[in-house]
Amino acid sequence: MKKVAIQGIAGSFHEDAARRYFEEEIEIVECKSFRKVCELIDADKVDIAVMAIENSIAGSLLNNYGLIRDFHLRITGEIYIHIQLNLMALPGVEKKDIREVYSHPVSFQQCNEYLEQNFPGIKTKELGDNAGVAKYISEEKIDYAAVISNNRSAEIYGLNILETGIETNKKNYTRFLILAKHGNSTEGTNKASICFEVGHYYGSLAAVLNIFTEYKINLAKIQSVPIIGKPNEYTIHVDIEWDTLENYEHAIHQVLKKVSSLSILGEYNKGEVTIQANGNY
Repeated sequence: MKKVAIQGIAGSFHEDAARRYFEEEIEIVECKSFRKVCELIDADKVDIAVMAIENSIAGSLLNNYGLIRDFHLRITGEIYIHIQLNLMALPGVEKKDIREVYSHPVSFQQCNEYLEQNFPGIKTKELGDNAGVAKYISEEKIDYAAVISNNRSAEIYGLNILETGIETNKKNYTRFLILAKHGNSTEGTNKASICFEVGHYYGSLAAVLNIFTEYKINLAKIQSVPIIGKPNEYTIHVDIEWDTLENYEHAIHQVLKKVSSLSILGEYNKGEVTIQANGNY
């Protein structure tokens, strides 16, 4: 049975992503931080990890790019999870009883419009991951607060859902990466995540990106990440997709001539973005 490390606990979106990706029985290893997740892979204490890398509303998790590089991890897959957030509380608690709302900082960003319209001026507390907060109010029997979380955490921790789909953007998704110590074979893949550095001169980045155009490689994402300790210097992270593996290999060969450093973080099959209108996931 695969041992899969996640940041967070049972009921979290990370656990949901892991179980949906593997579609088989797995052992979930809960971690308090993304760094701990990476440390477990590095020490061969788990086989795989699942790590969020971006959300369609909150943006990229820049620190996670750094962790992947620092621990020399390889991306072996990805999955997009449709994020539906609900307002939930202990059984018997009604909206009129709520004086505080607890959740994760990103969830508050995603549900800010709902809170302003329905609970203007209410006290909010950022208490960690959503599932952990759901567990907290369940175990502590807090009857004056509600939590913003997902369906699974309500089921696991015995909370009632007061309102579903309170996120502002209904086409909200999070992209999760599947990480391992060793990468896939290039054969049969159609997407890669790479990072590189270029010199500080006119057109240096454009020269690299034009290579992908020449070889009909789709640039799915471009993200600059500051290099710690080097002001005004960045690592450029690019996700690329191709129809013909030969084109990808030729493009990488040409890119090597234009950059000062290049790392292939992983070659894998791209995930599909599926928005589920009913939020049952």
